[in-house]
Amino acid sequence: MHLNIQQLIANGPVLVDGAWGTEFQKWGLAAGDCADAWNLERPERVEGVGRAYVEAGSRVILTNTFRANRVALAGYGLARDVAEINRAGVEISRRAAGDRAQVFGLIGPSGKLLLTKEVSEGELCDAFLEQARVLAVSGADALIVETMSDLAEARLAVAAARATGLPVVACMSFDSGRNKDRTMMGATPEQAARELTAAGADVVGANCGQGIEGYVGICRRMRAATNRPIWITPNAGLPEFEGGRAVYKTTAAEFAAAAPGLVTAGAAFVGGCCGTTPEFIRALARTLSESTGPNLACA
Repeated sequence: MHLNIQQLIANGPVLVDGAWGTEFQKWGLAAGDCADAWNLERPERVEGVGRAYVEAGSRVILTNTFRANRVALAGYGLARDVAEINRAGVEISRRAAGDRAQVFGLIGPSGKLLLTKEVSEGELCDAFLEQARVLAVSGADALIVETMSDLAEARLAVAAARATGLPVVACMSFDSGRNKDRTMMGATPEQAARELTAAGADVVGANCGQGIEGYVGICRRMRAATNRPIWITPNAGLPEFEGGRAVYKTTAAEFAAAAPGLVTAGAAFVGGCCGTTPEFIRALARTLSESTGPNLACA
């Protein structure tokens, strides 16, 4: 029996997880290394991050498979490990979730540009279908296409995810333009919401790119352009670079204080992306419970 998105969100905003990659860096993942490979090399640490989010209050956690499509993994010499990495990603998150959270299989961008013909639509279709099928058969409750900047690539990934029959979330990253309300390829929140809806996504939204305050207006604009639930997972502000490493200065309290504004703007799923931690999720849980009542995140 497939997950029912409307039933999931029926009792108020659903709290999802925070960042995984920046948490791995605390455990020794070097800049430029493939976090997805930790599903095979350091599964206990991956599971520890997922479990920390569940214990903090997340009712949806993702899989550690952001770069686990064939095109992206080829850059690390890991293309032959697509199936193994994705299968392990689902198994690890399922163990971390237990019966306390849903597991959404994560499909990220290829890292190549269609516009400049670094990759073809056919190559992307094949890569996303391969990943989506493994995530689905391994036991993901739903699939999420995340951190997309190119709507053409996002549509291909959504089509691949939909082919599995699982519910599909699709998120763009807004980090460009004078008001930081465009994707890198120039898409507006309204355009993104309409096109992702037309592509068949069950939930649409935004992640990464910027801090939580900037996503309140983007959430409101997406909400007005679609009848789909909205998913918003911002960064812990914009990073500052110290010693060659990105450092996020927004505190958990500051992040959580802005979260009721997201819910008022129409967000049905709220969590964090780069720089957020289990502490952020605990702060979100407290703040949203106070502002929306005790039914927060019932799954």
